[in-house]
Amino acid sequence: RLADVATPLWRLPYAEQLQVKYQRQEKTLRELTSRLEEAGMEMHKPGGLCCPLRPIVPSPVINGYRNKSSFSVNRGPDGNPKTVGLYVGTGRARNIVCVRADHMENIPAKHKQVAQCYEQFLRRSPLRPCILFHRGGHWRELVVRTSARGHTMAIVTFHPQQLGPEALAAQKASLKDFFTQGPGAACALTSLYFQESTMTRCAHEQSPYQLLFGEQHIFEELLGLRFRISPDAFFQVNTRGAEVLYQEVGKLSRAAGDTVLLDVCCGTGGQQPKPPCSPLSRVIGIEIVEKAVEDARWNAAFNGISNCEFHAGKAETVLPELLSAWKDERPLVAVLNPSRAGLHPRVVRAVRNCAPIRRLLYVSCKPEGEAMRNLLELCRPPDARRRVAGEPFAPALAVPFDMFPHTDHCELLLLLTR
Repeated sequence: RLADVATPLWRLPYAEQLQVKYQRQEKTLRELTSRLEEAGMEMHKPGGLCCPLRPIVPSPVINGYRNKSSFSVNRGPDGNPKTVGLYVGTGRARNIVCVRADHMENIPAKHKQVAQCYEQFLRRSPLRPCILFHRGGHWRELVVRTSARGHTMAIVTFHPQQLGPEALAAQKASLKDFFTQGPGAACALTSLYFQESTMTRCAHEQSPYQLLFGEQHIFEELLGLRFRISPDAFFQVNTRGAEVLYQEVGKLSRAAGDTVLLDVCCGTGGQQPKPPCSPLSRVIGIEIVEKAVEDARWNAAFNGISNCEFHAGKAETVLPELLSAWKDERPLVAVLNPSRAGLHPRVVRAVRNCAPIRRLLYVSCKPEGEAMRNLLELCRPPDARRRVAGEPFAPALAVPFDMFPHTDHCELLLLLTR
């Protein structure tokens, strides 16, 4: 069953879900402790761990909390290739099918409604879905983004294959008509985007998101601030959970009036200071998605925040240049919030080699994965063979947040100091 694969804890009472996740975070921290000891790091171990582990912070919303959902198009259990949903099965066993997300507890009803309407549109369309690029077909994934303000954005990905401009225009017109005049009008979309993509994932710079109708952005409120969100901009998938996480990041940063906050992988600028409570003197954000940086700059200006600057580009390119020329005497606190792929080694080396950074907050949605490698490199003793220099950090506190109820994932906030 799809729910058992994508949300394996959904049958458990929520208190038991939290207990399962806490135990997994404890196991991850124990693994980090063991590997740091093997690397030659001496540490005080409260409870056998490299740092204290706080109880897991529950999500304020348990069901339907996702503000973004991605749906695939593929063969369903009944054999229909125009099925919109999530994958079940494995490529190795060759039993992959696409199953509708009707019973998923973490996906809101609005997302399911848009997915069902997209499936209805596909089954009316004379064009085939694009399941394997080399076998032709056109219609591909659907992404739905919503906000608490009632906005709904749908993004349809389409493989153009050999279609010319006129044929492409006809398909865009049919999609627009379906969601404005046809059965899809019931979804009340505020934005409909179309992206022609010949790759699995395509950034706006590679293949622009084309607005077929509606508003360019959706808007969300977070900790009293208004945020503008573009189609491909990163924004934490659990908005209310993000508020709790960001409040704790603010507390643990111990920001004073002269503190500079370095926010790596900042997305739309979630770590911006929250007036009037935050006394930060300067915020520097780095983000690879250019549209997200545009959003971050707009968000700062709209919310009356004038002490933020944002840099678009790969962190491994921008950060070493920024820190190598660092002359600012003010205290510098770093927040690292990478994707599951973790941080590039050049980013880790730049942070370690920047002596003014005495306090670092690492936020990971998969701490047992590549984040483990990052944390080891940040904390291990200097090692010339590994090109690890600079004073090592030490784990000081771990705080898990349940940003993803019903799944076996959670967000781990690790405070490192030196």
